[in-house]
Amino acid sequence: MLEMSEKDIVVGKHVYGNLYDIEESRLGNEEYIKQKVLEAVEKSRSTLIEIKSWTIPGKKGGVSVIALVDESHIAVHTWVEYKYATVDIYTCGAHTDPWAAFLHLVKALKPKAFRVYYADRSSNTL
Repeated sequence: MLEMSEKDIVVGKHVYGNLYDIEESRLGNEEYIKQKVLEAVEKSRSTLIEIKSWTIPGKKGGVSVIALVDESHIAVHTWVEYKYATVDIYTCGAHTDPWAAFLHLVKALKPKAFRVYYADRSSNTL
């Protein structure tokens, strides 16, 4: 069996969830969501590489924002018609806090309900 030192271990933390019954004006506001994702990058103690955002047209339209961070990514996708959003925060490194980023986005989007999930994506969990 390959022996690994502490410096060889990937500490991966994946927090993701579904946000329900959100005010439509927030869900369709690309600049608002982009700003909140930028704030979530700071809350997670991650290092921003690049952020991209799109407004998706059409009846089921919404917004997608993806922040590529040195530690992995933060993504938000919204569906205005369904008053629904998904949030995905995956960070690597013991210094990161994806929970703080997730809770920041929940507070910003103000869903009436949400579900959150966690997956340990570390390399030492066999």
